[in-house]
Amino acid sequence: MESQQDGRQKRDRKFWIAMLAYAILAAAIWFTLGEGTVFVLGRPVEIRLIPLFIIGAFVFRTYMAREADKIRRSSENQAEEL
Repeated sequence: MESQQDGRQKRDRKFWIAMLAYAILAAAIWFTLGEGTVFVLGRPVEIRLIPLFIIGAFVFRTYMAREADKIRRSSENQAEEL
């Protein structure tokens, strides 16, 4: 039981380290890119929003992978108990 808890703690620590890295990267993007605009699909968009959108997609993907892993592990644990 302890090894499962250690594994969960390691995964949680990795998740929060990834979230911190994404936040630092987003802050670096925000403060280093200028205030220019580009046209995307015919509409002006601030240039710094494009990489922030990409970082947001990675954050979403990381969060969804974590939730899927939780669901997968809980179903495996329930199957082992039966």
